[in-house]
Amino acid sequence: MSLPLATYAAHSESSKGRLYKDQQAQYRNEYQRDRDRVIHSSAFRRLEYKTQVFVNHEGDMFRTRLTHSIEVAQIGRTIARALKLNEDLTEAICLAHDLGHTPFGHAGQDALNKCMRDYGGFEHNLQSLRIVDLLESRYADFPGLNLTFETREGIMKHCSKNNARELGELGQRFLNNKQPGLEAQIANIADAIAYNNHDIDDGLRAGLLTIDQLRECELLEMQYCLVTEKWETLDERRLRNEIIRRMINFVVSDLIEVSHANISEANPQSIEQVRELSKPLIGMSQDIYQLHIQLKQFLRKNLYQHERVQKMADDAKQTVKILFDAYMEKPALLSQDLQASIEQAEKENDTLGKSRLIADYVAGMTDRFALAELKRIKQVV
Repeated sequence: MSLPLATYAAHSESSKGRLYKDQQAQYRNEYQRDRDRVIHSSAFRRLEYKTQVFVNHEGDMFRTRLTHSIEVAQIGRTIARALKLNEDLTEAICLAHDLGHTPFGHAGQDALNKCMRDYGGFEHNLQSLRIVDLLESRYADFPGLNLTFETREGIMKHCSKNNARELGELGQRFLNNKQPGLEAQIANIADAIAYNNHDIDDGLRAGLLTIDQLRECELLEMQYCLVTEKWETLDERRLRNEIIRRMINFVVSDLIEVSHANISEANPQSIEQVRELSKPLIGMSQDIYQLHIQLKQFLRKNLYQHERVQKMADDAKQTVKILFDAYMEKPALLSQDLQASIEQAEKENDTLGKSRLIADYVAGMTDRFALAELKRIKQVV
């Protein structure tokens, strides 16, 4: 049974609505519909074959963007329920937050942003919004998924002021230093908690990290001591899983307690009052946040910058660049529908339109499709 929502939660019946008028569902609230639309989208399915840290074909046991999004949603729902916030909205945001990610993770995004440097750049948050507002083609009455304002607000975790000016009401908080609703704040921090911990798991599975190395991080060392004190002889898999499970619980528990205190002190009476604040209410204690950052910095140095991961990243960047440049130079390599759209852009002397269409196409690729395209292009060009 759902708990009654706090007054400062996002209430479905008080949503700011959708971009296009849409008939209400008989058995689902507006945020449940958003969640379902995300899950049934093509972009969500493609996340199954998009890199988190390790390229998808490196191994079946590593996280992908899809499994990451599910883990973020699980953490987000736990926090939302504890704080009497809207679980359905939190879940919808968490599941949608990475829809705009390129193949090959952050390496792919960096490469595509560089390719688009003269055409407005590329940023996965904006691409996620572009997907749900425009690119998905599932409904006869409107483009995109026509999600509620609150879900779209949560998808936009960060945004430059230049881009914010183009987003209307959705961009105002970035211009005025205001906050999104609490459900969006939860999704943002649940993302960071999820990837910190599952990247440790994947790094250990891949043999790029060791427990002894990770004990340099106080957050992990605390849980390591508790686990080994209780169970003196655990095999490596159970030791790893028990430590990571406890780390997540430890950080999430701190987050809930601190966030509850922050909310009580600020005493907002509505989501609009939350939005008017100059700083977020969802957060960890200072001590735990510093441990969280320490762990993040450790992973950057020892995992993300590991020689093997960097080699994958360099290969990924080269793949994205080759694909983008090839399509820009020879649009005949693309599907007839996309060629027609590009021809129309070229008739209108719209280089920005052409490059954005190609960026949309490359960003939507899975890792394995991008690699297959690279192979095809090398054969025909």
